Amino acid sequence: MPKIDKYLSVLIAIVFIMINACGSKDYYPKPKGYNRIELPEHAYKHMPDTLPYKFEISNQAQLIKDSSWNTQPYWTILSYPEHKAMVEFTYYPVNDDEKFLRSIITDAYTLTSKHQVKASAIEESIVQTPNGKTASISELEGEVPSQVQFFVTDSSKHFLRGALYFQTSTKNDSLAPVINYIKKDILHLLNTLQWKEEYATTS
Repeated sequence: MPKIDKYLSVLIAIVFIMINACGSKDYYPKPKGYNRIELPEHAYKHMPDTLPYKFEISNQAQLIKDSSWNTQPYWTILSYPEHKAMVEFTYYPVNDDEKFLRSIITDAYTLTSKHQVKASAIEESIVQTPNGKTASISELEGEVPSQVQFFVTDSSKHFLRGALYFQTSTKNDSLAPVINYIKKDILHLLNTLQWKEEYATTS
């Protein structure tokens, strides 16, 4: 047998052995893994009674003062330290000023629309809460800095806007469990929201 045929026979034998060793199972590449995120059951507590609005917040969160350069009275942050997430709240007394109300609603939509460059989709819904309030909620998909934005107003005295942010470079698809978890907390706070009338005319 020519020398090249011997080498070919050996090569075929090795390949045959490897195929039999692997069996007939198909090979599939393992999907990219992400860190496991442990999320507790939803549980809530009353927020401090020092603002023109009040609602129930998650036991996993803490309410802190907004210290940004342009902060205004009663602006706050609901912080989720374990997940490096926060819901930033901006509040304005409306004082029956219809023109002012229209302007801050327009601003709210403008702030949401600024994410259209990176958003693969923006889904807006109008929610009627059990306590009789109407809220506008925008859910943003894609690699956007803010995944949920919302506002609620009584059209005469109060206006409250919120936006969810994460202080992490982790991709939004791997953050999805936390985003959905906090979405439920946002719906709960809207469902438990109450205005304090003694603050209604505060400027």
